[in-house]
Amino acid sequence: MNQHQPPIRFDNSYAALPERFYERRDPLPVARPSLIRLNRELAEDLGIDAGWLASPEGLDMLAGNRLPDNADPIAQAYAGHQFGNFVPQLGDGRALLIGEVVDGSGRRRDIQLKGSGRTAFSRGGDGRSALGPVLREYVVSEAMARMGVATTRALAAVTSGEQVLRETVLPGGVLTRVASSHVRVGTFQYFAVRGDTEALRLLADHVIARHYPQLQGVESPYVALLAAVVEAQARLVASWMHLGFIHGVMNTDNFSIAGETIDYGPCAFMDEFHPSTVFSSIDHAGRYAYGNQPHIAHWNLTRFAETLLPLFGADEDAAVARAQERLEAFPELFNQALQAGLRRKLGFTDAREEDAELFRDLFQLMADAKADFTLTFRGLAEDAAAEDMGTARALFADAAGFDGWVGRWRERLRHEHAEPEARRASMLSANPKYIPRNHLVEATIQAAVERDDFGPFHELCEITSRPYDEQPGREIYALPPQPEERVLQTFCGT
Repeated sequence: MNQHQPPIRFDNSYAALPERFYERRDPLPVARPSLIRLNRELAEDLGIDAGWLASPEGLDMLAGNRLPDNADPIAQAYAGHQFGNFVPQLGDGRALLIGEVVDGSGRRRDIQLKGSGRTAFSRGGDGRSALGPVLREYVVSEAMARMGVATTRALAAVTSGEQVLRETVLPGGVLTRVASSHVRVGTFQYFAVRGDTEALRLLADHVIARHYPQLQGVESPYVALLAAVVEAQARLVASWMHLGFIHGVMNTDNFSIAGETIDYGPCAFMDEFHPSTVFSSIDHAGRYAYGNQPHIAHWNLTRFAETLLPLFGADEDAAVARAQERLEAFPELFNQALQAGLRRKLGFTDAREEDAELFRDLFQLMADAKADFTLTFRGLAEDAAAEDMGTARALFADAAGFDGWVGRWRERLRHEHAEPEARRASMLSANPKYIPRNHLVEATIQAAVERDDFGPFHELCEITSRPYDEQPGREIYALPPQPEERVLQTFCGT
């Protein structure tokens, strides 16, 4: 590398906004950083030399010990509803946006360090991250990306060589996260609650230029922004539902304006299906249960719309009516996205009136049988070209009820024109076999934390990087947990 060429071509737009949008803060160095895993493919997409990232100088950046001269580290300000309760000031309490890059596709991407030390928004916390949440976010976010879900990405995970105190003393780590941006509904709420209309307009203009440039120059761009975010979130939450994924903490400060999955805290994939499934240790009322996610998304979008009202015009009644019209589109947009994905999962290429009832009845059968979510759909795909439905049928104690549903499904497939083997291949590409199941993630964390053994973590990353492929010899990773392996609670990790 030319010694005069910066190792990363940062191009920092958010840091050019007024200083009330953030706090400038250098990361706090760690004692003995060590690289756990580097996402070389993502580095290449970002135009960053992976060899440099793996070097001592690159490791210093990933740990927050020394940043390139053209970095501009900031902690972003935001507010948020947490479990329905509004907190007017939250912000990055253990993370720093160190800069932005423009990737090979021309997309602007944030590079953020999580676990980089205290900021003005830490609220008494130490600003550090335990190693477990770093490993969890790395493996789950990368698996989500491989399954085609809009998500933040993991560029690197490092150990800090230090310990953090949570319920007990734990090894620390730092995650390097990549996102289209870190602007949240809570970012807009931060300025709305302060009556700072100028900041709201600047923020909305920034978001439009960065994420929705097609809206520049249109009539009523802020109304169009609300509509675009409503549509993006409808698609996103539908994609979670297709995979049995539960975010776990859908607070407005964890709700991305870019329509990406962000903040993998108490997240989990269901094993046994039930719409009321909750894993988060702090979600006692089931607010963020699997089946509630569409409702909560709509609720969060309503909070977003409220922040934009001052930008919709001086007539308050007219502004509210315009917001309501865009919000009312969410249920149908979500339903369209949900059903389109379910049709792909079940081998349908066109939409028919009876599809919704067929989907609903399958989910009811799954709930009654406590059938494994992932294995049910994968089994239907594997058996799609066979007479015997033995793979999926084995998951249902009520074999007669399942057989009755299969008969209706087969009848529905007769309206399709695809050859059986082509349909099977298409279904296999829509139904993952390997996901980062909760018990597997917990086992990798335990191995790393208790024995300093990162082998299971690396293996799980490799397996879930090919979620739809058959991987001979690794079939055990596709199985649900044994009773003694079940994970009933997940934690935020902060």
